Amino acid sequence: MAMDAVLETPRLILRSFTLDDVDAMYSLATVPQVIRYVGNKPAQSKQDVLDYLQQHPLRDYQVYGYGRFACVWKETGKVIGFSGIKYLEEIQETELGYRFLPEFWGKGLATEAGSAVIEFAQALGLSRLVAVIHPDNEASKQVVTKLGFSLEGKTQLSLLEDVGPLLFSRAI
Repeated sequence: MAMDAVLETPRLILRSFTLDDVDAMYSLATVPQVIRYVGNKPAQSKQDVLDYLQQHPLRDYQVYGYGRFACVWKETGKVIGFSGIKYLEEIQETELGYRFLPEFWGKGLATEAGSAVIEFAQALGLSRLVAVIHPDNEASKQVVTKLGFSLEGKTQLSLLEDVGPLLFSRAI
C-alpha cells in the first residue's frame, strides 16, 4: 500500500516522496551541517539518492504503509526537508525523524511538522514513538522535548554506533 496521506501545517505541506524528489533529497543528503548528527555518509551521486529513495521512503510506504514525508515550503512549492515516522527494524521501534535545509533552521518547522506527524501516527493506531538523537544534537533534543518526548536512556544503532545515541520516547 502506498502512502497517500497529505498533511498540512500553517507553513508546510507534507506529502509522500516520489522519484522526482531526487534533487531535493540530494541536498538533504550532502550538506555537511544537515547530516552532521545522523551517521549517514554524504551521497556521492544523484544515482545514490535515487537508490536511497527507492530503498527507504518508497519501500517503507510499501512495507509499513508509512514513512518519511517530503516537507514542501508553501511559499515556494520547494521541498525543504522531511519529517515523518519510520520503523527501525534494528531496535523494533517507530521513530519520529526530521531533517531540514540549514536556511530553514530555527523557525520551529521541525516542531510544526512533528506535531502533524504525531497526529498522523495516532490515526494509524500507533501507541508509542521514539526519537534516536546524537548526544551532541541540542537542537533536536529541544524539538522532541517540545513535542512531549522524554529521555528514556541510550540505545544502539549501527548508523551511530560510535556515539551511544539517546533514545527519547512518548506515548501517543
